[in-house]
Amino acid sequence: MADATAPAAPPAKDTPPHTTRRSPLRRLLARPEVGALVGAIVVYLFFFAVAPPFRQLDSLATVLYQASTIGIVALPVALLMIGGEFDLSAGVAVITSALTASELSWQLTQNIWVGVFAALAVSLAVGALNGFLLMRTGLPSFLVTLGTFLMLQGLNLAVTKLLTGNVATDSISNMDGFNQARKVFASTVDIGGVDVKITVLWWLGFAVIATWVLLRTKFGNWIFAVGGDRASARSVGVPVGFTKIALFMSVGFAAWFVGMNQLFSFDTVQSGEGVGNEFLYIIAAVIGGCLLTGGYGSAVGAVIGAFIFGMVTQGIVYANWNPDWFKFFLGVMLLAATLVNLWVRRQATRR
Repeated sequence: MADATAPAAPPAKDTPPHTTRRSPLRRLLARPEVGALVGAIVVYLFFFAVAPPFRQLDSLATVLYQASTIGIVALPVALLMIGGEFDLSAGVAVITSALTASELSWQLTQNIWVGVFAALAVSLAVGALNGFLLMRTGLPSFLVTLGTFLMLQGLNLAVTKLLTGNVATDSISNMDGFNQARKVFASTVDIGGVDVKITVLWWLGFAVIATWVLLRTKFGNWIFAVGGDRASARSVGVPVGFTKIALFMSVGFAAWFVGMNQLFSFDTVQSGEGVGNEFLYIIAAVIGGCLLTGGYGSAVGAVIGAFIFGMVTQGIVYANWNPDWFKFFLGVMLLAATLVNLWVRRQATRR
């Protein structure tokens, strides 16, 4: 007689861990700029409470201007860090661009725009050189750009002294085209009765472009790929050399733009300035969520990081504190941001 017992049902399969859907909170925490946003809110509330002048709209405009002078360069520096590289020459490259525009225009007695575009060519060439040397030699970008930093620092001082007999350039305020260039790079715009520097608008515009490139274009995918694993990226057809050289050139472009702002804001340039600013750009990117190891970060985070920098810079002044405390606060922000970003990433990746 046949056994009438029904066959046992097959055992149920466990749901693979990678198919588990994350909660909206975990997806939010996975964003690299979340930690920086929390930090920005804390810093803003702190100075809002301890420094009454900080609460005024005019003060906010000043904070945004301070942030924009760092943030414009911090944007491509953040993209470069996502791509797995550093640029230690960005600070002195700003002064190199300003000196080039000023000296060429003055020495050749040409329209100021001749010097402006010549400075752009020089800045892009410096960025391309950094990228080319990196790919050609295989040396770490830290060493390559440190060498560029030292060379530019020496050239800035030596050439300026050779041409002017001084460490500063001559005033170019009376040259043809100066007023037009100042409108582009260093003018002030009235927004709701508050004077806002045009660099703030340029900064936010560049942030939109950088975010779109990073998240909506093939080049943005290449940036994440080369920062995550260069060998794997090359094996799937990503043009590693082109991507990295383009990123270094974007830093050169931003250095040129901020250099033009400095030149047309003050008419003259001190050749020894800019040293140390490269760390401010990197700190803004790190506070904004970029990893030192590459492959992770965002342009929005760099904007928030630069905004925190601007708030601390001016908040200390508005609170009537000794400005020597600024570096202390900068160190605290860097360590706090690193720890917060580490915690956020752990929370986002926990199952």
